[in-house]
Amino acid sequence: MNMNKSIKIGSLIVIMGALIVVSAFKPFDINVPVVPGIQFFSGSLDKAKAKAKKEKKLIFIDCYTTWCGPCKMMTKKTFTDKAVGEYFNKNFICLKMDMELTDGAKIRAEYNIDGYPTYLFMDASGVVKHREMGYYEPKEFLEVGKTALSN
Repeated sequence: MNMNKSIKIGSLIVIMGALIVVSAFKPFDINVPVVPGIQFFSGSLDKAKAKAKKEKKLIFIDCYTTWCGPCKMMTKKTFTDKAVGEYFNKNFICLKMDMELTDGAKIRAEYNIDGYPTYLFMDASGVVKHREMGYYEPKEFLEVGKTALSN
């Protein structure tokens, strides 16, 4: 009887351990953003243009520098806003580019960017349809996105 009790307890421990391990692995849905807010495309501008053409969307580019205070505030407060993220992710291919790095420096020269943060809204061929600059609260930035789509 002690042997049966030991086997039952051992089996119970194994089953509980397995349940704990299985419950640690939750299903991952690739269509749901990991964090709220804007999900920035991780490819180049050329790849963003191809994606924009395929999806028939405008490209939104956050032109920033690492030393820019308003850029940091946009990243921390506005770009992480749930409503901003939902709207921008639905309507734009979103790209973030450091204007002091190689690709960013090319964009800075080509589009005459002289202040930060600058926001470019362009079509898949690179024609700027709307442009803004400076810090915006989330509700204000939603209006910027809506204006860009209406142009």
